[in-house]
This record gives sequence, structure tokens and C-alpha cells, in this order.
Amino acid sequence: MNKLRKTLPPLTSLLPFEAAARLESFSKAADELHITQAAISRQIRGLESDLGAKLFIRRNRAVFLTEEGRQLAGVVSAALASISDGAVSLRKSHRKNRVVLLCQLCEAFYWLMPRLAAFQDRYPEIEVQVVTSTRPIAEFNDRFDIALQSTGRANGPHTLVSTAADEVFPVCSPSYFAPSKTLSLEELRSHTLLHYAPTSPDFMTWEDWLQVFGTTIEAHTGTVFDSYPLMLQAAAAGHGIALGWRRTAGKLIQEGALMRPCGESVHLPHAISVYKESGADERIEVDALLGWLQEHLLTWR
Repeated sequence: MNKLRKTLPPLTSLLPFEAAARLESFSKAADELHITQAAISRQIRGLESDLGAKLFIRRNRAVFLTEEGRQLAGVVSAALASISDGAVSLRKSHRKNRVVLLCQLCEAFYWLMPRLAAFQDRYPEIEVQVVTSTRPIAEFNDRFDIALQSTGRANGPHTLVSTAADEVFPVCSPSYFAPSKTLSLEELRSHTLLHYAPTSPDFMTWEDWLQVFGTTIEAHTGTVFDSYPLMLQAAAAGHGIALGWRRTAGKLIQEGALMRPCGESVHLPHAISVYKESGADERIEVDALLGWLQEHLLTWR
């Protein structure tokens, strides 16, 4: 027979008791644990009933530990702290060799995944967990170690490690436009342009891009997409001309699915930012991935 089951007090009452004893206040304990003051009182009464001892003296809406309560508080506090330390140690051990990389969906799909095998070959002992999001990291509530996103997006309290360049230029399918020709900007305006409607101002639109060269177009002439990868696939399918970022459109160009119909390009010296999670511990696994990212982001390969 399990002896602990017969001798331990109700375990659900221990956290409320520890908080109430430490703060000497049922209302403050309720606020800390995000439950009602009535629930704290109920748990304490149940604990006192189980132990057959008074743990608090209630006087003028204030509570004070009895001698028995003070003795139990020391035991419970030490036990809970020991359990907490053990849990923290297990969590760290479980994720010791794992690095969580938060990445924008298009960079993860077109740039990171074709290259990640090279990192795994160099560091086979490190497990990289890739998490994608279309939202800025300031709005990401789960934990991560490293984040990669467009410069200018909200980053919250997280630490900027480095930035990298990119460039933006028109792309289309070879089936849409003969590869032997080159379009002028004036001719470009007469073609079907594919647009990405970004949710944040960091993304360069056709209007922004053409303005660099002193020309304009009518707002959103052509087809508008709410997904950059979908827009690139539409361009590869021959539906028109899109704006491609070299890091994400480059592989499709190398494979022959896309081509550059004109020579103009806009260079962005700080297009991509790399962040570390705010307050994170120093880990050699994280440093290894950071170094690898910086090495590969400095090249156009």
C-alpha cells in the first residue's frame, strides 16, 4: 500500500498555503496564484482539517501564522523549492542540445530549409527546431533561442545580434517573357504585375521599388496576393511579374523556374535581422547556430 497516499496532506492545498504563509495575506496569495480569495480560504480550511491544527490566526481581516503554521511553512517551502529546482534541471537537460529557430515563413521555406542540412552535417549533435510565423517576433509568445526576420518589424525586448543585406528585383517565368530580351522600366509598367499586400511596412512594394528609379504605377495594377510564397509561385506559373528578394527567389532562379526580365535592382544593406531571445542563458549550441547563420547570410549562395 502506498504510504504517502495516507500520510500526505491534500497536495492541491500546498501552493495556496505556501503563498499565504509567505505573504501573510489570503488576498495577496489569491492575486499571485490568479484564483479567488474564497478559494484560498477553502484550501487552507481543508488543510487545517486534514492536519487537525490551526495554521493561521484570523484577526481584523489580517492573518498571522501560528507556531504550527510557521513550522509547516518552512517544510513546504523547502520541499516545493527542491521540486522546482529538479524540474528546471530536467527541462534544461531535455533541451540541452536543441536550438529553437524562429523564422519568417518565406525565409524558412526558400532560404533556410535548402541549407539546413549543411548545418546538421557540421553539428550532428545539435537539434534545430524550426518554428515559422508570419507575425513579428514581438507578437510571438512561445520560447525561442534565435529569430530571423525582416529588419523593421517589431522585435520587442529581444537582442539584435546582426543584420544582413538583400536585394529586390523583378522576376517572372521564362514562359512569360523570352529570356533573350530585357525589359525597360517603361515597358515593365505595361505588363501584368503581381503584388504582395504585406501586413507590415517593412516589405518593399512595386510602388516603393519603382519610386527608387523615379517612376510610378497605378496602385495595385495586376493581381494582389496575401502570401509572398504564393505570389512567387504565381510568377513561376507564368501569371505575371513579381518583385523577388534575392535570398528567397534565388533558388527558383537557379532552378530555372524564374528569371530576371530587367537589370534594375534595389540593394538593401540591412534587410534581415538576427535576434536572440531576451534574457536567455548563454549556450554553445545557440552560439554555433548564430555563427553559422551569420556566415551564410553574408553570402548570396
